[in-house]
Amino acid sequence: MFRNFLFLGFGLIGGSIARGIRAARPDVHISAWARRREKLEPALADHTLDEIADSLTSNVGKADVIFLCAPTGSNIENLRTIAPLLGDETLVTDVGSVKGDIQKCAEELGIASRFLGGHPMTGKETTGYESADTRILENAYYILAPSEQTEKRYVEEMTALVESLRSIPLTAEPSYHDYAAAAVSHVPHLIAAELVRLVKTSDNEEEFMRTIAAGGFKDITRIASSDPAMWESICRSNTDNIRCLLERYRDGLSAICDTLEEGDFGKISELFRDSGAYRSNIYDRRGSIRRDFRLFVDIPDEAGQIAAVATELARAGINIKNIGITHNREQAEGALYVVFYDEAGRSAAIPVLENSNFRVIL
Repeated sequence: MFRNFLFLGFGLIGGSIARGIRAARPDVHISAWARRREKLEPALADHTLDEIADSLTSNVGKADVIFLCAPTGSNIENLRTIAPLLGDETLVTDVGSVKGDIQKCAEELGIASRFLGGHPMTGKETTGYESADTRILENAYYILAPSEQTEKRYVEEMTALVESLRSIPLTAEPSYHDYAAAAVSHVPHLIAAELVRLVKTSDNEEEFMRTIAAGGFKDITRIASSDPAMWESICRSNTDNIRCLLERYRDGLSAICDTLEEGDFGKISELFRDSGAYRSNIYDRRGSIRRDFRLFVDIPDEAGQIAAVATELARAGINIKNIGITHNREQAEGALYVVFYDEAGRSAAIPVLENSNFRVIL
């Protein structure tokens, strides 16, 4: 089993993994390096880390596993730097959402047998070690992307490690991982961003569209608020897959336009029927597109109703992330929406509100 862990880059994901390892195996040694040493001091203070590495290369030789947790481009640069210093048995893994470029780099460096790409499909709206939380790994898919050269024992040991984090390990060949990630994450983010721009550029001077853009529109475009620099890097690394799938999506939109022109509206019904059936069978796990843990409460338009809902939840010790009036009711029956930090909070809130005679709609 791995006993000496080194993290190069230490933000939300790296910090969460390190905390998970510490909780599962308190006897191991964990060190980390970051460009700014002060960013690591809290992790040393709370005993997640045993040591802060003096430089990018100082702890490489004694590590059993090295996690590359910087942005994709920096991970590749760091891999080139540490490759000559790796121990004979050292495994290198990463946590990026694109595998092709770094896999190619590992092959060029002659370390493909000891490189195993990884992609924990989880995250938060906040970044940095201060936001690290082992709970974001629980029941989240953690994809391992071994190549044909990766030694089988490393796949087995990393699978066991992922399970100890309470994540769900899946395996996929690197190129197929990138194609799948483009389909379920990268392309949807671009579509959401472009849809927001469509509304922005189509609106009138009174911003009527922005005023009514709630409900379904906000739900399907929430991911358009993601980090611009990160998405520039992802598109740079996974260009071919993203373009291929965007072209297929464009062809689908063109077919819908043709259907509307022809007046064959039965095909629209078929589209929603087939898509709805498929979507209803998508497993509800944490993913690269973050879930929104909300429910709706049907309340009368009377003074004190919002305060009453908040008070009942506070009495039960349930934290609220956001609360507000639903002005656009196209996607919800309830007049009030309440957003929670996690599924546990939302689930706990339901009986509390129902026992207080509030009607809850999921």
